[in-house]
Amino acid sequence: MEIKPFLVQAPAIHLIVQSPFPVSNHTKSRNCRFKITAKTHFHQDNGHHHPYFQSAITRASFRFQESLRSEPLFVDPYAGCFAPPDLELDENWNQKLHHYCVGTRFIDDQLLSATKGVDGAKQVVLFTDGMDTRAYRLKWPSSTVIFDVSPQVVFNTASQKLQDVGAKIPRSCLHLHVPLESSDMQQLLCDKGFNASRPSIWVFQGFPITNLAAFKEILFMVSSLAMKGCLFLGELPMWLTETQVGIKSSVEKWMYEIFMSYGFRVRIIGYDEVAKNLSQKHVVGDSDYLLFVAEHLRFSDYEMEIWRREFRRVEEEGDEDGFEEL
Repeated sequence: MEIKPFLVQAPAIHLIVQSPFPVSNHTKSRNCRFKITAKTHFHQDNGHHHPYFQSAITRASFRFQESLRSEPLFVDPYAGCFAPPDLELDENWNQKLHHYCVGTRFIDDQLLSATKGVDGAKQVVLFTDGMDTRAYRLKWPSSTVIFDVSPQVVFNTASQKLQDVGAKIPRSCLHLHVPLESSDMQQLLCDKGFNASRPSIWVFQGFPITNLAAFKEILFMVSSLAMKGCLFLGELPMWLTETQVGIKSSVEKWMYEIFMSYGFRVRIIGYDEVAKNLSQKHVVGDSDYLLFVAEHLRFSDYEMEIWRREFRRVEEEGDEDGFEEL
């Protein structure tokens, strides 16, 4: 399985921010290709101190700063809605790459590649922190259905903020939410309209998990619903490896065994490898996450049920033919 990032030119676009630094409405940024529009402070709302909020806001701040670079890996025009009002912009951000932003660009490219064309996957399942803006900022093909699995309270607050600034899902596409808190996420995903008989692509980035068992539940769910050949990709927290993370071979072996036990052939993608393919400088420092792409090698539960029905039908027809001969 060969996974190659491809370059997507970002068009000039308006960045919607809440003015964490002193600018007036519609003041040009250092990029000069974008315009910054000041909006009301997201953090003036009460009580966003839950860990789910804090981690989601941190990622949104990374996307916001990346969008202000002179040559950004991607542009997130809505990330500024979630950035804290006292955000201190890193003066050296333009000269360095952040692992999260490199991973985000890689995932964006794989999503656009997998969904394009008549035969592309038109079902996208995103395991996120609730402030993921891909449903709004990516150019999705017609009839794409995006399922966002994330914390209810974060998603609701973020959705309202996005609605307030005029963010819209592309025409003829659908954006549906599946709460992390659901007692049966797999069943709810199907109830929301996920069709296991159609191709899909699954992304894991920012989704809050507390232990390895929780991630295995995600793997089980994806393996049950995804057709053979579908991709599951994203960023896995390094602490989940439960091994000597300094030894690459040990991490790769751990990943292989975990993913293969659920029918996935996985490959760890180096952040520097992605940066090189994008003609960018090396990423500074070590990451706390593993960027991965996994291909599903098994049939989904739906495909297996279809196979069993066909097998029973052939057997029954064979029995009838044999009885007639007697």
